[in-house]
Amino acid sequence: MRALLPSIFVVALSSMPPQAVAEEPAGWVLDSRATAQQLAGRLITELTQALAESPAAAIRVCSERAPAIAAEVSAATGATVGRTAARVRNPANAPTEWQQRGLEYFATQLAAGAEPASLEFTETLVVDGHTLRRWMKPVMTAPLCLTCHGAALAPEVAAAVGERYPADQATGFAVGDLRGAVFVAWDEAARP
Repeated sequence: MRALLPSIFVVALSSMPPQAVAEEPAGWVLDSRATAQQLAGRLITELTQALAESPAAAIRVCSERAPAIAAEVSAATGATVGRTAARVRNPANAPTEWQQRGLEYFATQLAAGAEPASLEFTETLVVDGHTLRRWMKPVMTAPLCLTCHGAALAPEVAAAVGERYPADQATGFAVGDLRGAVFVAWDEAARP
């Protein structure tokens, strides 16, 4: 199953963060991994096809199709699934408080030399009698990402980004940088 994941999204099926108990992951963690894999697989397929056409087509996929794919996967699984980052292109993807904690955890662990594939961020809390479970996995910058997220964008790419995202913060990345994260959140009362 791991080999099916594209390299742009590092949503590798691997270990829990160091503070977690080293045992078989809970069912909801396994479900989160599978849900993230659905999002990543569908998005990468569409992005790859669009990039074959043009970077502008890929930007269109990110702005139009990515939210739709996330909504479809969320509806199919009962989770809330999506992408976030510290430096967002789409303001709708700005991190929530819990997602910011996950991004900070990833940044700290990566700075300490952790392998991206080994990282996951999880938390469970009870709010108004509802058990909420949250999971995140880092998204690392791959060579293909640099077309639209690198330090030097081609003029037509910069124009397309500027047209769709006038407040863009998601450029200047290098291969191997923490680009953001994919997240999955569950309300246990609604989880199948």
